[in-house]
Amino acid sequence: MLFKQISPEFSVSGQLTLDDVREAAAQGFRTIICNRPDDEEPGQLSSSAVQDQAEALGMKFTYIPVSSSGLVASDGVKMRAALEALPSPVLAYCRSGARSGKVWNLAAEASRPTAAEHIYDIVIVGGGSAGIATASSMLKRNAKLAIAVIDPADVHYYQPGWTMVGAGVFSAEFTRRSERSVMPRGVEWIKKSVTGFSPETNAVTLEDGSSVSYRVLVACPGIKLDWDAIEGLTDTLGKNGVTSNYRYDLAPYTNRLVKDMKSGRALFTQPPMPIKCAGAPQKSMYLSCSNWERAGVLGDIDVQFHNSGAVLFGVAAYVPALMEYVDRYNAHLNFESKLVAVDGAAKVATFEQKRGDSVIRVEEKFDMIHVVPPQVAPDFVRNSPLAAANGFIEVNEATLQHVRYPNIFALGDACSASNAKTMAAARKQAPVVAVNALAVLEGKSPVADYDGYGSCPLTVERGKIVLAEFGYGGKLLPSFPNWLIDGTRPSRLSWLLKDTILPPIYWHGMLKGHEWMVKPHKIGAA
Repeated sequence: MLFKQISPEFSVSGQLTLDDVREAAAQGFRTIICNRPDDEEPGQLSSSAVQDQAEALGMKFTYIPVSSSGLVASDGVKMRAALEALPSPVLAYCRSGARSGKVWNLAAEASRPTAAEHIYDIVIVGGGSAGIATASSMLKRNAKLAIAVIDPADVHYYQPGWTMVGAGVFSAEFTRRSERSVMPRGVEWIKKSVTGFSPETNAVTLEDGSSVSYRVLVACPGIKLDWDAIEGLTDTLGKNGVTSNYRYDLAPYTNRLVKDMKSGRALFTQPPMPIKCAGAPQKSMYLSCSNWERAGVLGDIDVQFHNSGAVLFGVAAYVPALMEYVDRYNAHLNFESKLVAVDGAAKVATFEQKRGDSVIRVEEKFDMIHVVPPQVAPDFVRNSPLAAANGFIEVNEATLQHVRYPNIFALGDACSASNAKTMAAARKQAPVVAVNALAVLEGKSPVADYDGYGSCPLTVERGKIVLAEFGYGGKLLPSFPNWLIDGTRPSRLSWLLKDTILPPIYWHGMLKGHEWMVKPHKIGAA
């Protein structure tokens, strides 16, 4: 295949084969862009096949399909964002190479920021728990900072509460607030989507093709729930007994299914790591079983937990306490069992299970199935210069500073640190990032370290939790207040609120949940 050079950093070609991808890698191309829509003609090699080959050879890949009927302005905006964010030289392809050349010209004509563009002290990508907490922590330390928070969402969710919605403890409405209501005073909210990072020029690219410049960047855009990775799942969610507490609109359906179920088979699944809130998949099982037990129907329900991993919980110290409830609820554990397909109409789930050195496919009937989807870094992160090999933003695990770009930090679910992806982790990470980012802003080195702290309050029945607190390497890091352990509640909540950097809804949610949970189940307790 002939690769036609348009500029020193950009070339085009016709439809690639896998051999062409290998040749592109051999010639030193670092990125491949597909401008040809999939299924444009029979027998066409799919973009996903090209992506797999490119990434296996160490190249970046992005899919920007351009219709053969003609280009539109947004094509140029997307192409320009990709060219700014991805490493060069770049090879773009379509059917003949002509469309790729035209969209490159369109990208070059797209408007660019002027020299007079405002530069923020801090730009935070992501207005979720991590981003809001970090902005609040920074402003407490320096109220004069020029901070921009970039997030397109109108609604801010208290996501840990969705498990409780599925159990009938919270209403779904309790877990949502307007994004504006939780945005800290003193920040500028840019209500747009980020499409790319340009660390060499200290800018991020937005959906409309404009850029926002920074002195220090904090990236915390969260994680992508990959529902489509499980065949048939998207089409049957919210019906046919298929549900998930990982979505706001589905958690109430979980509660309805549990209430209505009097007998039959209930499946609960956990995908490969990493996922956010690694305890939530089994917590959904425990809470359902607790409700069935109280309703007197648990003995008529076949409870199956399918875990892609090889153990019940990654920190061994907590497993004995959890196993007490697995045994009590007569739940069957299926390890190294990954959900790969769901046929909602037939009520059949298909799993890939490891058996010795081989993997077999097993079909299981269900009356109810609670699915946790596989989770990956957002596309614009995975295809950016900030990404590690696993697609997440590559950081030093202690300082949370990017390993290649010293004025960039990351936290929350999108960063590559090996801690558990929980809101408790984000709460601990936020002040570390705030202090270190402000140090870099002043020309100094990072001064604070994060120990990998994460917490999973695994609610095992009404009134009890197995409170798992741990850091890097599974080190136990107990820090929860003694009054929850010994049952003695203080007269006021100053111990909880004095260091808070999260919006009040999170503490309200935590306290409301613990009013119901009452007392943790100690490790090793009878």
